[in-house]
Amino acid sequence: MKPSTIDPITFEVIRNKLQAITEEQALTLKAVSGSPVVTEASDFNNGLYLPDGSIVTMGPQVIFHTGTMSTVIKSILADFKPEDIREGDMFILNDPYKGAIHQPDVSIVAPIFHEGRHVAWAGSCSHQLDMGGMRFGSWGIGATEIQQEAVLIPGVRIVERGVLRDDLWRMIMGMTRLPNLLGLDLKAMIAANNVAARRLKELLTRYGAETVEQVMHDEIDFSERRLRERLKTIPDGVYRARDYLEHDGHTNTLYEVVLSITKQGDSLLFDMEGTSEQAPGFINCTMSGLRGALFTGVLPILAHDIRWNEGVMRPITIKAEEGLLCNAKRPAPTSSGTISAAWVVQNVAVAALSRIVAHAPHLIQEGQAVTKGHMMVMTLAGRGRDGEPFGTFLLDSTAGGGGAYIDHDGLDGSGDYVVPRPTIANVEANEAHGPYLYLYRSFIPDTGGPGEQRGGAGVGLAVTPYDTDGLHAMMLGHGVEVPNAIGLFGGMPGGCGKNLLRRNAGDIAELVHAYTETEALMRDEGVEHIGAKPGNMSLAAGDVLAYTFQGGGGYGDPLLRDPGKVLADVLKGLVSKDAAEMHYGVVITSEEVDAAATAARRETLRRARLGGTAPVKPILKAQGKKPIPPISTHGTSRFSCRCGCDLGPADRNWKDAAHGRAVPAQEAGKHITLHADLELRAFNCPECATLLELEVLRRGSTPLHNVALTPS
Repeated sequence: MKPSTIDPITFEVIRNKLQAITEEQALTLKAVSGSPVVTEASDFNNGLYLPDGSIVTMGPQVIFHTGTMSTVIKSILADFKPEDIREGDMFILNDPYKGAIHQPDVSIVAPIFHEGRHVAWAGSCSHQLDMGGMRFGSWGIGATEIQQEAVLIPGVRIVERGVLRDDLWRMIMGMTRLPNLLGLDLKAMIAANNVAARRLKELLTRYGAETVEQVMHDEIDFSERRLRERLKTIPDGVYRARDYLEHDGHTNTLYEVVLSITKQGDSLLFDMEGTSEQAPGFINCTMSGLRGALFTGVLPILAHDIRWNEGVMRPITIKAEEGLLCNAKRPAPTSSGTISAAWVVQNVAVAALSRIVAHAPHLIQEGQAVTKGHMMVMTLAGRGRDGEPFGTFLLDSTAGGGGAYIDHDGLDGSGDYVVPRPTIANVEANEAHGPYLYLYRSFIPDTGGPGEQRGGAGVGLAVTPYDTDGLHAMMLGHGVEVPNAIGLFGGMPGGCGKNLLRRNAGDIAELVHAYTETEALMRDEGVEHIGAKPGNMSLAAGDVLAYTFQGGGGYGDPLLRDPGKVLADVLKGLVSKDAAEMHYGVVITSEEVDAAATAARRETLRRARLGGTAPVKPILKAQGKKPIPPISTHGTSRFSCRCGCDLGPADRNWKDAAHGRAVPAQEAGKHITLHADLELRAFNCPECATLLELEVLRRGSTPLHNVALTPS
């Protein structure tokens, strides 16, 4: 494009109008859709794209979707000749090897023409309740190849010159168990794209195509320039993170996701070397899922004040061999890819990027411990109260805990990291939609990761069939035996999730009185812990199905937390008195902090960290108005603790100089459960006993070299 000659006022008017078009797309989609996944949980996104698929605007709903729709458009461009992409056409795609993350995420994209010339694309994507396949919801637990999971649409013309193709429509509707809801959603996406096309054409007519196109290109260039300028202010080096995923849908095998980010000058290399090979089960994601997950991590941390578009991805190169868990090779199954491989990639992106900004004082407050590092799916299906087919996908599980920051706590029930504007349905709305009853939905004490800044508390709920003879349920996910919501700089992980089943617990009146919280259900001797992927089950009247969601990771050593804040958490019911004493060293009696007992308890915990040896330096003071990480170079070529203890050269692993010890799961909290192949190791400052990191790692493996700064 030519250098911009557009005056600033015109530029701002057009730029904001482009974003307003995307907002109107979202409003249209929600107004037409009949699915609670869209209307209540906002599991969708919209955007405008350049003719080559580059992102111009995107909505604040599920970030995964906008990043993958760009790949969807590129696939359509590769499969169709330019002359076969015509005004009034729309294309539908849900093939993960062509751009979707998994088959229920259906994209419909529309080329936009002005005066006979292709100038842009409009795109809409939303999760569908059912796209066929071996199980309701198209979650292919037990699948060994992608063809078993759902109908695969590789990118076909669903609307031709403005007319819906009835033959393809009937074929797609014939594959789903809920044609009415799917039909409404697809028409909602078509309507959203029509609105975007109409509004963009109005803009092109008013200001001229050359001017509007220049603004679109300038917006992308501006975001790229801003990010490159920011990257130049961050120390060069390699920043790493690692996370795990249990159970592949066949066996409880442990999989590993490793990310190394090499920051050099004004560019980033995201390298997935060390990640496990693709799984035989449905937990894999393809390159589109990998790209969307990395994009999700980058935006809030490195581009928090930069407009989100293709420009943010231009300084980034992704390296991942085909055949990895996060870049699977056809025909590997992928129907759980969003909530499995892609989700864990998002976790490691957040952790590694937060370590990057921790070494740039002007950005340190953008770093965050991992927010609710898992996802758990529950679907319910059967017959509704009037005998009609019923099915739903509960998205209450987005209400986990937010990761903590260096200067403030994570949000309780924050919503997922991938959704900047999170929502969940009211209990009453879900109960009105189907024949089931909530027994409770509430915060779970002690699920927020302990830290100087506490991770947000997770949420749990229990449901039972109501006004029906029974329902078919399906539950799957991860994070039951892996504490994915890792903390940063001594912050501890958020509690793991739990899946619980109680058969024949009583009639409705008994259930409502007996089970008012997760703790009450867990005390029931008849409750079953059903693991990460229990799969399909039948629920009869009187059965109770419950699950809890991970809390957010903590930030900083819990012993440095203000005792007054710990007391407030206890009084709110978010932290128990036992956990206050175990993790924070705060002794509470008669709803007050016992200062003397707290000082003694903290000193005892500090000694235990060093194997019974008294620390030679006093406990660190709490963070001030200008917080600094517990480990930093302080402008030198060596790492050191905030107390001044030397931890070695900045290009070496500081953990070699720390005091390391194994930590049993129960010491990390009552909601921490470890897979048989995992362990916890704590790394403490050898002089002041500050907890610098609590690492989750495979048994017998080498501690991760988190940060290696390039010598200046």
